[in-house]
Amino acid sequence: MTSTSKFIITIDIGTTSTKAMAVDEQGGIRASCSFPYPLHVPKPGYAEQDPDEMAAAVAKAVRKVMEDADLRAADLHGISFSSAMHSLIAIDGGGNRLTACITWADQRSIRQADALKASGLGLDIYRRTGTPIHPMSPLCKLIWMKEQDEETFRQADMFVGIKEYILHDWFGRYVMDYSIAGATGLFNIETLNWDEGALAAAGVLASQLPELVPTTAVLSGMRDSARQLLGLDVDVPVVIGSSDGVLANLGVGIVSSEAAAVTIGTSGAVRTTLSQPLTHPAGDLFCYCLTEQHWVIGGAVNNGGIALQWIKELLYDHVGEELSDRDVLTAMNEWAASVAPGSDGLLCLPLFTGERAPYYNANARGAFVGLTLSHKQRHMVRAVMEGVMYQIASVVRSMEQLSGDIEELWASGGFANSLLWRQMMADITGVATRVPDDIESSGLGAAKLALYALGVTPSIDPGWKKDGGSLYTVNERHHEVYEEILPIYRRTYEALKASFDEISEFQKS
Repeated sequence: MTSTSKFIITIDIGTTSTKAMAVDEQGGIRASCSFPYPLHVPKPGYAEQDPDEMAAAVAKAVRKVMEDADLRAADLHGISFSSAMHSLIAIDGGGNRLTACITWADQRSIRQADALKASGLGLDIYRRTGTPIHPMSPLCKLIWMKEQDEETFRQADMFVGIKEYILHDWFGRYVMDYSIAGATGLFNIETLNWDEGALAAAGVLASQLPELVPTTAVLSGMRDSARQLLGLDVDVPVVIGSSDGVLANLGVGIVSSEAAAVTIGTSGAVRTTLSQPLTHPAGDLFCYCLTEQHWVIGGAVNNGGIALQWIKELLYDHVGEELSDRDVLTAMNEWAASVAPGSDGLLCLPLFTGERAPYYNANARGAFVGLTLSHKQRHMVRAVMEGVMYQIASVVRSMEQLSGDIEELWASGGFANSLLWRQMMADITGVATRVPDDIESSGLGAAKLALYALGVTPSIDPGWKKDGGSLYTVNERHHEVYEEILPIYRRTYEALKASFDEISEFQKS
């Protein structure tokens, strides 16, 4: 069957899997699929992936989604990329990989990040690059490598991320879009070029980094070996695309500051869109490029769905094969819904993997505070869910300091499957929350960007389903409870901060 409408194949390279979708010109999803890969932790604080496993997942996803959608290369406008940010791979002069893919979750450069912040140089670099100083950023990873793995650093001819690694296999070029570059901590958001001060801090040359291009850049001339691997019988244009975060905003139509997008998968983020770059005075928010007229500001939290997964494993490991994951999550939501807002005074700081926004503290740790004999398992489940939302609410407040009041939150990601979590977001943030019909927003954003880049649509946002989905208004009675708790939650973190540093050092030893 030949399609009457041409399609974009979107590729979303995530932390735990690569997802592919076949999207038509009206935003309809003909087919989708996902292929997972593991996260490797060879040492405490490390978080790596095998780039070749990830590249293989991308190829399998493209072939599978085209097969499921019954499409040929002639049915495609093109292919478009979305990708997780902050990854780093060192390549030698012969094109050989020297390292695994060091992911955003890797914390080996904690000391380097802390030293950069303490020097005052870090805030200056942040203001020029829009990337908060944190072990997530390739800037800090490179400083660590320069200091702790001199042999690899000396041998490296190029430093790239996972998307650039895959595109090099396809086209024989190292190219990086402005958005992914912005997340490195090495890219100047005013000049749209590599930042000399950040390069000097990292100890690298601009020639060791990929060629910079806009997110709308179109690559052609794919290698025959790559076409055969993807199952394409003719050359297909490839839009380089952007990072998953900024594309999630575009996917749900957030192209101004009146609304913000909240995405919670393994981790989470809140983002809104401005017409020009803007940074936070204290360095609390990121600022990444979507296009030269669209800049996405916001904050990412480390602990989203991963916190719920932790409590699920902690409380439900004993059930074995008796219940499916879906049944367990349904039961957990029912448990949490039976507890009053505020969890009867039980607070959970769900900082299990350290934290990015709003604290940017890789030494932060999880904690339950306020436990009494009256608290049960259901209180712990709700407290974890509320704790994630307290973090989200803190980011929303920081963003409103820069962009003004946010009138609506658009929610996407796996958490949006929970009706309780949706309502909880509205009640804790105090902002009405809308959940679009399609919650895989990064892929839809990649499709929108590609249609614009390829000249199919005149605007970056064609307005697909902008008013669709379900709206959750704020329950004012619940909001009052949470407004009382939020200051207590923030003070609890501050009171535990020094203890977190000591505990982190003990754990490392």
